[in-house]
Order: sequence, then C-alpha cells, then structure tokens
Amino acid sequence: MKLNSLSIAHAARAPLSGRRDILKQFATVAVSTIVPAAAMAQAASKFNLKIAISIPDSHPTTAALKTACAEILRESGGRLAIEVFANGQLGSDTDTVSQVRSGAIDFVCTANSIWGNLVPVASINLVAFAFPDYATVWKAMDGDLGAHIRSSFDKVNLVAVGKAFDHGFRQVTNSSKPIVVPKDIAGMKIRVPVSPILTSVFKGLDASPTSIPVGELYTALQTKVVDGQENALPLVESNKLYEVQKYCSYTSHVWDCFTLVGNKRNWNALPDDLRQLAIQIFDANAFKQREAHAVLNKSLEAKFKSSGMQFNQVDAKPFREALQKANYYSDWQKKFGPEAWALLERYSGKLV
Repeated sequence: MKLNSLSIAHAARAPLSGRRDILKQFATVAVSTIVPAAAMAQAASKFNLKIAISIPDSHPTTAALKTACAEILRESGGRLAIEVFANGQLGSDTDTVSQVRSGAIDFVCTANSIWGNLVPVASINLVAFAFPDYATVWKAMDGDLGAHIRSSFDKVNLVAVGKAFDHGFRQVTNSSKPIVVPKDIAGMKIRVPVSPILTSVFKGLDASPTSIPVGELYTALQTKVVDGQENALPLVESNKLYEVQKYCSYTSHVWDCFTLVGNKRNWNALPDDLRQLAIQIFDANAFKQREAHAVLNKSLEAKFKSSGMQFNQVDAKPFREALQKANYYSDWQKKFGPEAWALLERYSGKLV
C-alpha cells in the first residue's frame, strides 16, 4: 500500500472500525519498509578498527591478538576488520594509552602495570609476592578481583574487552651477579616500566629502578645504562634480552597480565552482535594464549642457557620481609583502598 495524502484522507472519512483497519495496514507497511532497510544497512556496514601493542609479533600475546582478529574478520563475514599494530608501531605505551582515550586508536593491549598509571586499581595484581602460583592467579583474575579491575576502566570512559592475557611471573636478569638475597640487588640499576607499583618494589629493596620504554631496553642493557631488568621469560626471549644479560634469578616477585582496553565510544558504536562476537573470540584466544605462554616459558631456560645465561632459584621470604619493613604492603593497602585490598587478600591470603 502506498502511503500518500489521498490514502490518509480516505482513512479519515472511513467509519471508525474501517479507519482502524486502514491504519493498521499503514503501520504494517511502514514497519516492513523501514525496519528491514535499517537492518540491511547495519548488516552492510563495515567497521575498521586498530589495536596498538608495544611487544613484537613473536610474543604469544601479539600472536593471539592477530589470530583472534583474523577469526573475527572471517566469522563476521568481513563486517569487522581489526588490525594489530605490534612492536610499538603506533607509539610507546604512554602515547598509545593517550590515543585510545582520545579515540584516535580504538584499542590498546598493554600490561596492567602500565594501566595502573591511569586506573590505579588495575595494577593491584602486581602486589609483590601476592600470588604463589598460577592456580591462584587465574582464580583471582577470572573471578571477583578480575571483574573489579575490568569495571574500573569505565570511570575513565574506557572498556576492558575480554579475559586477561598472561604476561607471566616477572624474573630479574642482570649482567653482574646472581640475585640470592635482598642485599644482592641493593644499589643495582634495574629497568622497570613506567609503573608506580613496580618502582616501589625495587625502591623497597634499596635498588635503583629506572623507567625505560621496552623498545629501548635492549640497547640500554647493552650499553650498561641499566644493569638489569625484570620481565617474564617470553618477553626476554621476544626482545632478545638474553643476548645482553648473563644472570637470571627466579624471583617471581610479581605477576602481570595484558588487558585489551578500548575507547568506549568507538566500542559502543559497533552493533551488539559484533561486540558479542569479538568478546567471544578474544576470550577463546586469551585461554589459548595462556597455554602457549606456559609452554614457551618452560622451554626458554634451556634456550637461554645455550647462550650462556645462568639461572638460580630465589627464596621469596627474605624479600617479602624486606618489603614489609619498608612499609610497602601497608602503603599499597591505603592506596588501593579497603574494598580492592579485601578482594586481593581473598585469593592471596593476608598480606599486612
């Protein structure tokens, strides 16, 4: 039925019951004309987004993101294309976090140690010696603590998308001696990311923490700008740091993860079905990344030993006691607040 002025005039002159029937026909025609057109337009829309990440293609997290994005492109029938820019192509972590806030970049995937600069509670998983093992880590991060961290991004108009990617327990490497007891690290220049909580760990141990972008770390170690650094073994491998470090001490002082965070406005501009598809696929690949990270981590000691690196186990107890004496735990309890600290201790046990 064509909707025109004559049809409307005819409806107005018709008996009441007749007018109702004609108006119902108008409504049916209008809905059948407009709704499918809108649905078709949404289905036909294509979205092109960007993810920035500072670590190389060879790292399990970057590889997982690229695999996920390829699956999203395929499963969406080409409607959602997300390109991963690895190795700091779009800038340092600090630069890209700023860009995702402005919407110039759609997503940044970086460590919670970095996100803690913007959303302080996002770095609570880095409280030193809080997690004894991976069983505890995943209970916390896939449970209430992780949910609390993810929800905190909403306050800065960002959105955490999907599960956490494993970035591993961090170990100390250096070029001068094994780290066995806290006094061994005193005065040592240790590279840390731009992260208050990691900086405070090494200040509490009387070391000299220095913030250097990860892309400049190899040269800084090679030229002795810093004596050592602390990262999980897969990052030591992907950035070839084992070539310029002689000792690796298994301190496992903190555990870190990478969180994929998007600009809320850009994320909400996607149709709901595409958002749900993306979350589903990112989650599936986060679980695969955790497995790949664990397998790689186990294999790397032998590889690094073949390049001349020496390894030693570390007893965490004296390091934790040194941090307690430095008021490290009580200071961070105050900074994170009672709610977040209680969630952490639900999994870690009492820390203060």
